[in-house]
Amino acid sequence: MKRIIFGLALLGALLTACSKNKPVAESSIEVLQPHYDTTAVDSFSDGAVSVDVARQIRMSSQKYQDSLKEVLKRQQEEKRIKEELDKENKKKTEEENKLKEKPLKDPNQ
Repeated sequence: MKRIIFGLALLGALLTACSKNKPVAESSIEVLQPHYDTTAVDSFSDGAVSVDVARQIRMSSQKYQDSLKEVLKRQQEEKRIKEELDKENKKKTEEENKLKEKPLKDPNQ
């Protein structure tokens, strides 16, 4: 009896494990192709933009102009901070020099 139950269990396991896999339908796989609103233009074809013209277009864009303004602001801020540090360092050195020039008074005198 045990052999029959074991045999049926083994046969059931083999039938389920060796069953054929179902093929995957192609409709479930999506083909991703980007949608471009422009067409590629060869650099030697009619309508191609020269490098100089493209550079001028980029430089005139608002984003480029804003980035230039941001760089100038950062440079001015760095320059201001550096000047303040120089002033503070100069004051400290002057105070140290004044302290060195004053003779130390002896409290016993």
